[in-house]
Amino acid sequence: MDWKDSFEKYKAIVEQAGVELKGKTVPYTSDNGHMFSQLNKNGEIGIRLSKEEEEAFKEKYKADQFMSYGAKMHGYVKIPKELMDQTELVSKYMKSGHEYVLSLGPK
Repeated sequence: MDWKDSFEKYKAIVEQAGVELKGKTVPYTSDNGHMFSQLNKNGEIGIRLSKEEEEAFKEKYKADQFMSYGAKMHGYVKIPKELMDQTELVSKYMKSGHEYVLSLGPK
């Protein structure tokens, strides 16, 4: 899957979750000064989750930690390729990530 296809899938997930897509060269979502999802240059989607949900997601989907520009994004999970077409499912995790960063208070 190329970056453009990944971007379209990411955009559909963001729209389904009802959050605002930001960023011109690196698409992401954020609220209260906290980013909670990103599409990296490799076309991989990362979503920030609470520690408990992050661990459960990694176990359930055998997901890796999300990387962006060679750096580990702590608190983020990489959405496995086999879930990329499951817009409704992934958007639920995005909503959960949004709720999580709102609980952190403004940055």
